[in-house]
Amino acid sequence: MPDAGRLAACHRLWQAAQRHDDPGGPPKSLAGFSGWWGTGSGEPRQVWLASGRTGPAGCYLLEFPDRENTDLGRIVLVVEPDARRRGLGTALLAHCCEQTRKAGRSRVMAETLLDTPGDEFGRAAGAQPGLTEIRRILPVDDALPARLARLRAEAEPAAAGYELLTWSGPTPAGYLDQVAQVNEAMNDAPREDHVEPEHWDAERVRQGEERLARHDARLYSAAARHAATGEFAALTQLLTDPHEPAWAYQLITAVTQPHRGHRLGLLVKAATHQWLTQAEPGVRRVTTWNSQTNRHMIAINEALGYRPSGRLRTWALNIPDYLAPARVASLSGLAQSLEAQSLEAQS
Repeated sequence: MPDAGRLAACHRLWQAAQRHDDPGGPPKSLAGFSGWWGTGSGEPRQVWLASGRTGPAGCYLLEFPDRENTDLGRIVLVVEPDARRRGLGTALLAHCCEQTRKAGRSRVMAETLLDTPGDEFGRAAGAQPGLTEIRRILPVDDALPARLARLRAEAEPAAAGYELLTWSGPTPAGYLDQVAQVNEAMNDAPREDHVEPEHWDAERVRQGEERLARHDARLYSAAARHAATGEFAALTQLLTDPHEPAWAYQLITAVTQPHRGHRLGLLVKAATHQWLTQAEPGVRRVTTWNSQTNRHMIAINEALGYRPSGRLRTWALNIPDYLAPARVASLSGLAQSLEAQSLEAQS
């Protein structure tokens, strides 16, 4: 895990970039950021920081999936707004691609908000655009409790034969296998053709939740259990960060294929949002992401009161093409220029 000082420097850069590019977006505390960049999903990773005469100017996170998609690296690249358009982002991307190539991988993937400098940068680098997701934000206002109660009451008749289970914090040991099975239901969600779905087991669930807890995150979960068989049919989870108490973050919502059509997605989401407003009265906004093609979940979120607030595009870059000899030659001169400015990357 990168040392705390460098993570704090990366966090300051990330905050500056967000204030410039996405001022209405959800914040991320240092604790939450450290969990994301420092441990993430537990996969191997590198964090690099570029520092100049006036201090840190850019950084990137590079993750290497080790269970699926072992041919790619996932990157988050940040350049401080005042340091942009001087070649630093291009140099960091070339450095990142070289690190990925050394790891035996052939592609890097990243996500950018549409119509931002990051989106322009991905296009200029020659990356191929992929799926688009839409962020929605729910205002937690005085009208929300009545709306949630009404929607839950509408869902309950269709969900007869299912019981609602809720828990806070890590999933109880007796539920882990069932939670893993519901996570598997996400594998029919839209994704790029060249991206493999993640496969879940109890240990993967447990480890992921433990990493969240180590960085102070609080987890609120609800499942719909089929009374006749005892199997979990639906699951949703919300996350809060005590260091950013005004925001909550929607994680998974999934309904397994055999149990769809019983309004279970609406039931579990309405129930967890009711719980959230009581347990975390300081929360003023909840944020979620959906593929723009996921009409069913979008309809549920809009009924709850979520409204669009930004779009995210996935980019994929072929490393052999990007590191072709002509491009490497042009980047070599850029690297020398950066070195003359005392900019160096540190892992």
